[in-house]
Amino acid sequence: MRRRHYHSSGAKGTAVGVDVGATLAKLAVRDGSDAEPRFELLPAQALERVREIVAAARPERVGLTGGGAAALARLLSMDTARVSEFDAWGAGCAALLGEAAGGRYLLVSLGTGTSIMLSDGGKVVRIGGTALGGGTVLGLGRALVGTGSFAALCALAARGDRRRVDLAVGDVYPAGGELPLAGDLTASAFARLARDGAPPARPEDLAHALLGMVGENVALIAGGLAAAAQVERVVFAGSTLRQNPALRDVLADILGRFGRTVTFPENGEFGGALGALLLA
Repeated sequence: MRRRHYHSSGAKGTAVGVDVGATLAKLAVRDGSDAEPRFELLPAQALERVREIVAAARPERVGLTGGGAAALARLLSMDTARVSEFDAWGAGCAALLGEAAGGRYLLVSLGTGTSIMLSDGGKVVRIGGTALGGGTVLGLGRALVGTGSFAALCALAARGDRRRVDLAVGDVYPAGGELPLAGDLTASAFARLARDGAPPARPEDLAHALLGMVGENVALIAGGLAAAAQVERVVFAGSTLRQNPALRDVLADILGRFGRTVTFPENGEFGGALGALLLA
């Protein structure tokens, strides 16, 4: 089994890290320096419940990161350490990767939005990103299929076929014509629905197309940045990937076409929280 590096040198007592994003609060709790951390996921609006969990752990150190860190700090009757979001993601994902964390790679944090960082010898620098992310999936999912439940959207997408909604390159060029790109690549997301006489789209196909649109654009941006930075490996983490095989498949497919290798670390949605714990 791959060795992990969850432990801070010299740290003895209970430590807690919390990453409070726009949508979710992610917690990492470690009871002692030799213990494996346990993880928990809550809505970002449930800060009182987060406060209760942190207080019940009786931690010696608390690291906070993310946009909601200041709001949570005001609720806690203990000292806390504020950790840079990008430093937290870098340290946390390196710990999740363990021995596989060596070398240069892109780290893509796919949360409400998406940040793309370059990890090089332990130093992490944000080099790009996009406003497309889990918030896009939730917002457009509510508008398109009437549900704001992320789990429901992922379940729908797993049963859908985005080819009923998107136009592929092969659809644009006549049969037998020479294609400038692979025929199965998306030429235009959702464009099939714009054609006269197009049948009503099924909810599962809309959900699959939505995840495909977000995934392809994130992957194309990451692929371009990987080429510019001359790195071969892209590590994807963040809550939008949780129990979301449809999105993972799109990311792996597009980056594979760029000749890049893709890694999805286990518990990747907790990278920021674990990093806040380790750096507190």
